Amino acid sequence: MSHTELQIKRVYAEPSQEDGKRILVDRLWPRGLTKQKARVDLWLKEVAPSNQLRKWFAHELKKWPEFERKYIEELKTVGAPLALLRQQVSQGKVTLLYGARDEEHNEAVVLLGILH
Repeated sequence: MSHTELQIKRVYAEPSQEDGKRILVDRLWPRGLTKQKARVDLWLKEVAPSNQLRKWFAHELKKWPEFERKYIEELKTVGAPLALLRQQVSQGKVTLLYGARDEEHNEAVVLLGILH
């Protein structure tokens, strides 16, 4: 698969034709965003980090390596939603959407690494 077929993007960024299928990978719906404006094709909250892991991480950069490891462990237990995500990616262009402000340290970055 080419890297151009799978990308990540902040859900608050303007949707574009280049996005392909837009899949939200956050557990919570992004604050202040309507479904119409977000243009989310699929919301796979089951592949997001658990609430417990998300709250523990709290976007503290020093916890990132540990967060990444724990999240990958969690993903091994997800099963069907992760299989659905892989299927979507195999069918064409996909953009994984996330709400975090940090564009380098979020669950979409981890998913991108796993799916490539």
